[in-house]
Amino acid sequence: MTARREGALRRLAKGTGFAASCGLAALVLVASGFAYMTVRNVESIGSSHAIVSGPSIGAQNILLMGLESRTYWNGTILPPKILDKLHAGSEQAVADGTGGNDTNTLILIHVFAGGQKAVGFSIPRDDWVQFADTAGPQQVGKIDQAYGVSMFFTEQQLAQKYPNMSQDRLAFLGNEAGQAAAVATVEQLTGVHIDHFAAINMYGFYELANVLGGVEVCLKHPVDDPNSGADFPAGYQHLNPSQALAFVRQRDGLPNGDLDRTHRQQAFLDSVMEQLRSDGVLDDLTKVSALLNVAKQYVVTDAGWNLLDFASQMRSLTSKNLVFYTLPIVGYETIDNQDANVVNPSYIKSIVKAAFYSSPAPKTAHHAKAPKAIVDVFNGGGTEGLAHHVSAALVKAGYRAGQIGNTSYRTSTAVLFGRGASASAQAIAKLFGVGPVASASVSAGHVQILLGTSATVPVISHPKPSPSPTVSIPTSGPQGGAVNAENGIPCVD
Repeated sequence: MTARREGALRRLAKGTGFAASCGLAALVLVASGFAYMTVRNVESIGSSHAIVSGPSIGAQNILLMGLESRTYWNGTILPPKILDKLHAGSEQAVADGTGGNDTNTLILIHVFAGGQKAVGFSIPRDDWVQFADTAGPQQVGKIDQAYGVSMFFTEQQLAQKYPNMSQDRLAFLGNEAGQAAAVATVEQLTGVHIDHFAAINMYGFYELANVLGGVEVCLKHPVDDPNSGADFPAGYQHLNPSQALAFVRQRDGLPNGDLDRTHRQQAFLDSVMEQLRSDGVLDDLTKVSALLNVAKQYVVTDAGWNLLDFASQMRSLTSKNLVFYTLPIVGYETIDNQDANVVNPSYIKSIVKAAFYSSPAPKTAHHAKAPKAIVDVFNGGGTEGLAHHVSAALVKAGYRAGQIGNTSYRTSTAVLFGRGASASAQAIAKLFGVGPVASASVSAGHVQILLGTSATVPVISHPKPSPSPTVSIPTSGPQGGAVNAENGIPCVD
């Protein structure tokens, strides 16, 4: 490579920081400037025809998928020494189905036209949804299952129809079926069209972290989880590749389980972005080349995604203009003997649409109506699941979901409210035929419902739609608020 060519590559690489934060691998490589090395090598990454690709320049929606699989892309189980590094169980456990092909990471990102701003939503893996475009009879389940369900059924059918088909070909077509189902299911849940996707498996993530030399993170509390291998003190620290994988995989022992894990994944992406910019990784052509090699082996993108064009518009995005959220849930429930998240698809669609497509809201006038309260619902009457259903009904009426749980046994329903929530409390109390009571123990802006034995789900007439509704992304509740690197690497649970 000539000195002139090398210098040009370095200058181009310095400007493409966004992709580093977005993909647990694939977009990192776009960011690193690899797209300017050889067109042929870039094109070898986009091998999937699972979807019809959208534009590569201008506004676009990108789905990032991280698979829990303990195999190579062709389905071969990883050797014991690698499973050991990944803290991923034994070969026999994998053969028996551990890990499967669940998409434990699903992050939907909207890149605004010009590439200077982006917003992303993590989709909790346990969200119970209706599948779309899945192969096989299963049409509902946790959203992370759509990929594996379609992959397994497709490979099974192909193997029966074409007994001489190679394992590599079976796996390729099975993965394409999984990718198509995952994309379609996310589109159905969020109401937006997905233009591109990038997928990486667990071993690919490890190899990415290995090339980067680990990652800097910050924890609010110490953790020790034998299931994922996460054993870290509180505070800022540097994690090696195995530790980085444990960091993004841990869900046990966290206050909100998988919902807190989404914040780990978001923080990892922010950290990678910061590291590539500050540590000179983008100036090191050896590391850029190593990142490219990782992409060619472990990353799958849609074939129509022109990474050269995409990289050219992403050069000016900084971490300050990249914000992550986690889609809200209504509550928790056991469905088909599985621990699942209950969600409100209509509410999710409105949040995503507002974040991706709505123009900035005008400044609030002094006479504007106060926003509806955050409603915490606690079941004291013993009717299983009642708190979840009451919360869902109130969310449909425009209230914001808060905590959901149980309280001590009580015969009557009470509606308590904190500062600033009087109007909402009065409206809610009428639904239960009681009077609202102000309480210093209830947080400002919150209404607390304590359900009694005679309580039922209220029948609520839907409010007339506003011509230009303003939807606020929830910042409270188990999904938490925004995660971004505006003030450096964010600290998470």
